[in-house]
Amino acid sequence: MAVLAAATTAVALYAPSVWAQSAGDSTLLAMRDAFRRNDSAALERSLPTLRGHVLEPLAAYWTARAQMTTATPDRIRHTLNAHAGTYWEDRLRNDWLLQLGERGEWALFDEELPRFRMQDDRQVQCYAAWREAQTGQRPWREAAQTVHALWMQQRSADTGCAAAAKALFEAGHLSAAAVWQRVRWGVEMERMPVATQAVAIINRSWTPLIETVTRNPAQYLDDKVTAVRPRTKELVTLAIIDLADQNPDAAADALDDLRWRTQLTREERSWAWGAIGRSAAHKRQPNALAYFERGQREHMHPEHLLWQARAALRAANWPVLLDTIAALPSEQQRDPTWVYWQARALHERGQTAPANALWQGIASSRGFYEQLALEALGQRITTPATPAPLNTAERAEAQRNPGLQRALAAIALGLRTEGVREWNYTVALHHPGGMTDRELLAAADLACQRQVWDRCINTSERTKSVIHAEQRFPMPFRDSVIARSREIGLDPAYVYGLIRQESRFILDARSHVGASGLMQVMPATARWTARKIGMSDFQPHQINERETNIRIGTAYLKLALDDFEGSMPMAAAAYNAGPNRPRAWRNGPVLPAEAWAENIPFEETRDYVKKVLANTVNYAALISGQPQSLRERLGTVGPRTVTTPLNQDLP
Repeated sequence: MAVLAAATTAVALYAPSVWAQSAGDSTLLAMRDAFRRNDSAALERSLPTLRGHVLEPLAAYWTARAQMTTATPDRIRHTLNAHAGTYWEDRLRNDWLLQLGERGEWALFDEELPRFRMQDDRQVQCYAAWREAQTGQRPWREAAQTVHALWMQQRSADTGCAAAAKALFEAGHLSAAAVWQRVRWGVEMERMPVATQAVAIINRSWTPLIETVTRNPAQYLDDKVTAVRPRTKELVTLAIIDLADQNPDAAADALDDLRWRTQLTREERSWAWGAIGRSAAHKRQPNALAYFERGQREHMHPEHLLWQARAALRAANWPVLLDTIAALPSEQQRDPTWVYWQARALHERGQTAPANALWQGIASSRGFYEQLALEALGQRITTPATPAPLNTAERAEAQRNPGLQRALAAIALGLRTEGVREWNYTVALHHPGGMTDRELLAAADLACQRQVWDRCINTSERTKSVIHAEQRFPMPFRDSVIARSREIGLDPAYVYGLIRQESRFILDARSHVGASGLMQVMPATARWTARKIGMSDFQPHQINERETNIRIGTAYLKLALDDFEGSMPMAAAAYNAGPNRPRAWRNGPVLPAEAWAENIPFEETRDYVKKVLANTVNYAALISGQPQSLRERLGTVGPRTVTTPLNQDLP
């Protein structure tokens, strides 16, 4: 304990930017590389040299994880017990439970499951539900419903839920129709491993058929072409769903064909109409609602219903919007997005009192629709009162917290993924219900002091009864950002709102597509922008320098804003998805920008635009000290009012 205390004290003394690596730190980084190579012998040799190091639990996890397939239960439990109470203990137990479930070692699984604190792994939950039915702790039908619901939430092909679904199907407790729903979801979302894994549960020989059908769905449905056999109703449904993604009108014609109309069940037809409507809504076709109305909502996937709601608000069809929101799963109905739009629909129909009651329930400065609800009630967005200052004891408790200190040490060493996981576990999962609001504020304050801005922001956002605006919306590099923004005629609050969403102020942030730095600028975009603003001496590596990144990122944002006639929502969409997409998305009726943003077909960009604008309003309130309006920044979106873009080559 004395060694551990010394190590954690060392962490508290240094910010990440000035962290001095010790010999133990170098060994740890070498172990990280050995873990990536799956070099269990090297891990085993190095582990003893890290006894007492603040990140010993992480090193022990790497070592045990690399050996888990061959290690005895006693060996694994020795590691679990040696690091009891840490994130890495529970991470190892999570991995072990998955292995035990896959191997069918149920006695060990039953022993370890109650000790699993996170309880957030759907595959473990699937195994657990299946096991509870096996042991008589819950009815088979209920277990099958649980497994099916969890399986349908998995975005990729997995082992646990698929194995539980297969066992339940073979035992007669999960219907073929339920398995086909998983196949359909995989085809519609273009996740073929999901579809082929699911269809193999029913008939492994059909796996190549799925690939053939989706390679050319129109040909599969065309009698004039030598058709692939068999033409079962399930495969026909898949062909129509896949065709819908390419051409919703052609898919609708196929579904109206008498052969398929009589062959498909009501449930299959409704799902297909949902897929056709969703694709038409993505493409902003005015007939999207008509397609949705051909099916029955109770047989559609929740994703179909979300797009029916979006198509309804795009068409300002308030009765259909209300009916569709009422059909959404209860969790989605409670989301501020649909609370706001339900209230808006009621208000448009003259039902002012219930609309105001719904808006009142979500109104705050927290997010996009919460801010719109405030304005719908006639209020402006202001900075909430700062919570009572943290006292010495609260700060000291956060500084002593071993999970937070391990997380900071990992982040300081460049092990950001590992550090973020440990931090999130400590604040949210280590104890049931997570930290209290005061504990969260203290943890966020610790991260702010260490300039770990992403953990500062995300931790402060977890508070329920208070909002600490300065923690949630910090302004690092204030002189540079504000001076540069004002120099080129940008609202500094807009720039801060975008940086917060892009990088959370992580200087060396890298995206999976190659964007870099605070403002996440792509290399090609950086070169183009540098030329545009006369930076003749620009070198690619400079984009990782803070001042250069800010200069180029703000310049590009200003060029995009000018190109989109000052529309903040469209410029934000262009910054995230490139300018050509919002140029197409703006065509059609003139819409309130909030309705336009909600109809953006890319989930990432849709979320991005809303968060950048909500961030902007909060930053503006902090910078100016004055009440702000989100609606004034939104405006409307419609077809271009000038003939040609200002910057036709804007990348």
